[in-house]
Amino acid sequence: MLKTFKADLHIHTCLSPCGDLKMTPQKIINQVLTNNIDIIAICDHNSAENVPALVKAAKGKEVVVLPGMEICSREEIHILALFENLETVFEMQAKVYEKLHGKNNPDVFGLQVVGNEFDEVLGFNDKLLIGAVDLAIEEIVNRVHKLGGLAIASHIDRESYSVIGQLGFIPISLEFDALEISTRLSYAEARKKFPEYQNYTFIQNSDAHMLDDIGKCTTEFWIENPTFEEIRKALKNEDDRRINA
Repeated sequence: MLKTFKADLHIHTCLSPCGDLKMTPQKIINQVLTNNIDIIAICDHNSAENVPALVKAAKGKEVVVLPGMEICSREEIHILALFENLETVFEMQAKVYEKLHGKNNPDVFGLQVVGNEFDEVLGFNDKLLIGAVDLAIEEIVNRVHKLGGLAIASHIDRESYSVIGQLGFIPISLEFDALEISTRLSYAEARKKFPEYQNYTFIQNSDAHMLDDIGKCTTEFWIENPTFEEIRKALKNEDDRRINA
């Protein structure tokens, strides 16, 4: 039986240098449950190292955690890359790390904390996670799809780090599975602002970097179960699955 599940598919943790240090696994899950969110995706900048901790922190709770990353392309375009399991997200991470250069300066960009499911610090990632990966956007989208993942254009209405902000348009060769709008727009405003992209599915997430922002915007999925495959079907409007927008 199909029903509505509320999802926030763009949440950062304390691993992102711009993420608040309170964005720890236990605190994120508690905030998600408080906001009655059924599905989340953890999408730190260019890394998935805190995803296992979130998956473990959610064990036995009424929330599903999808593995993900927010990858910054060579053109400085952000792409949400969502995967069904840890194996594939870490396969993507290996390629991203191979093409990500530079070291983080925590005094300038912030700490990049790797933790466990009990909110204990395991270490600090010293890669320049806030930087751009030396991969073209087409390469990233294609590789995500090759691994069975979903590639979603991040916050397309933003002037910076969005595909429209950087390129001025969305090339038809980029086979995005959906377009994300920021918290600044409603679905109705987005459809009016981007009439040329009506064939795409629009979704909306919080892009939370602080606990209070989690669930600020969500997407309602009309699906059977809170699974990656059901979300994929909803984005493609398959088998009566869809987005409530």
